[in-house]
Amino acid sequence: MVRRACLKLVITGLLLFATLTGSFVQAKTSTAADNMATISVAELPVQGAQTYALIAQGGPFPYEKDGTVFGNRERLLPINRRGYYREYTVRTPGLNHRGTRRIVCGGQPRVPDVCYYTADHYASFRRIVP
Repeated sequence: MVRRACLKLVITGLLLFATLTGSFVQAKTSTAADNMATISVAELPVQGAQTYALIAQGGPFPYEKDGTVFGNRERLLPINRRGYYREYTVRTPGLNHRGTRRIVCGGQPRVPDVCYYTADHYASFRRIVP
């Protein structure tokens, strides 16, 4: 009986403290995407702007891997369901391989909700703004 009364008293105290301080539960008001740097289409490298235009056209894309699912394993982009993000290669002049530059888009392939540019193979991203 005493144990139960003590437990009620502790719970009541915690609830009162949380109510008075406003620290019980706080909703997260910002996301990684809110604080992410942006880049305009005009600021993209020429090849990036070309890739961005190809995405809107639905291709054709120069690399077999273009348009495949991007797993977001680095968790630098906002978390979404598997298959939401797709990656596209941004050509790098002088290289005979895909290089490190990519555009990653989320949503529908031809009309994405959002796109991101990375010049360092997914180590950092900037949200593309029109």
